[in-house]
Formats: sequence, C-alpha cells, structure tokens
Amino acid sequence: MTTLSFSPNLLRHVETPPARIEGTTVRQVLEAYLRAHPDVRGYVLDDQGALRKHVAIFLNQSLIHDRVKLSDPVHDNDELFVAQALSGG
Repeated sequence: MTTLSFSPNLLRHVETPPARIEGTTVRQVLEAYLRAHPDVRGYVLDDQGALRKHVAIFLNQSLIHDRVKLSDPVHDNDELFVAQALSGG
C-alpha cells in the first residue's frame, strides 16, 4: 500500500486525513482517496482531472512527472505527499 498525505495548509479548507491506499499509479491512489473524501477533489484536481496549477505531488520526495494523467507508477511502501503552494506577500 502507498501512504498518501497532504500539506497542513489544506486543513483550513477541508479534512485531509492521511491514508494507506492500494494502487499502481498516482491516479489510482488519488482516485481511491477522493472516493472516500470527495470534498478534497476540487482542491487538488481541475475540471479535466489534471493536477491544479498550484498543487504538487511528491512521490518519495521527488516531484511526479505526469501532472495530467497522473500515470507515475507507485509501489508498496511508497509515499505520496500532496502540497498546495501558498501565495501572498
């Protein structure tokens, strides 16, 4: 199973509890999570299902390559971390 967690700044908008999820791609893991936590979808994915512009997903501390299809492979004991960029001055 893959561990999926989110940056704490999303907590002020929506509950994002960490989870252990089965899947072979970033998309499969993320979609399984979003079925259980549908309110998170709009903060992470755009209307076409791609990663939002100011969201990054790290797979084992490296940025994923495919921001559109989210096809990067994941394996047992991998860690996915979803971070939303903060803006301001």
